[in-house]
Amino acid sequence: MDENNFSFVVYMIHACADRWNVAPSKVYQALKKSRCLDLYLVPNYDILHTQSTNYVVQDIEEYLNERGIST
Repeated sequence: MDENNFSFVVYMIHACADRWNVAPSKVYQALKKSRCLDLYLVPNYDILHTQSTNYVVQDIEEYLNERGIST
């Protein structure tokens, strides 16, 4: 993971935490458990970083819901 990917992932963890009113560590654990980081956010960085924060947060929420993971 390069610096841009890392910054994007950290930003999205905090954006989700703010939206869902939970600690960033809980979001990180959910993303790690669901493999969202490895299978979705990092591989699709080129596309996702051009989208709005709201769009990506909603997409992450759907990703987690489809896998039965809650924060």
